[in-house]
Amino acid sequence: MTQDILSDRDLDVIFREARSFKGWQDMPVSEITIRAVYDLLRWGPTAFNCSPARFTFVQTADMKEKLAACAMELNREKIMAAPFTVIVSSDANFYQKLPDLYKASSRPKDMFAKNEDMARETAFRNSCLQGGYMIIAARALGLDCCPMSGFDAGAVNKAFFDGDGRQANFLCSMGYGDRGGLPDRDARLSFDEACEIL
Repeated sequence: MTQDILSDRDLDVIFREARSFKGWQDMPVSEITIRAVYDLLRWGPTAFNCSPARFTFVQTADMKEKLAACAMELNREKIMAAPFTVIVSSDANFYQKLPDLYKASSRPKDMFAKNEDMARETAFRNSCLQGGYMIIAARALGLDCCPMSGFDAGAVNKAFFDGDGRQANFLCSMGYGDRGGLPDRDARLSFDEACEIL
């Protein structure tokens, strides 16, 4: 029995020809598309199905200014120019939703509730995974992305979350990228440089 696989063209769109865009076409992104990105990414696996990532889609001019003020100088224009920027954050209280998400056992919720360090580490690691799923989902739906660090996470937490348990992980501007003036793509490590088979 053969398994369905993506075409080479699909893989080009998601990985090989995808770029980090800094310039954007003057094309709005519909709420339907934004919702579709989440509807895909949410199916990616996380530990105990814990799904700790939270996604804040910053789209209005005043909210973009608020976010840009928390970023390094070189990232401010990327935020302001893009149709929207996503704050990918992790919810420190993610385990409260485990009874609905992981029905095999009630033990994981209690385990995380009793161990704040483990909960924080799990939330961070799995929100990173979900952020990666978001980029793949967005590219699969025709959007381009520009993931960024280079911001003051504490300032973002205060400006957007103000003590509700969310912690900013990374930012990702999205829209329909302008390919004009893109520099040549930088190299990536080869298999032998980055991998080993034991």
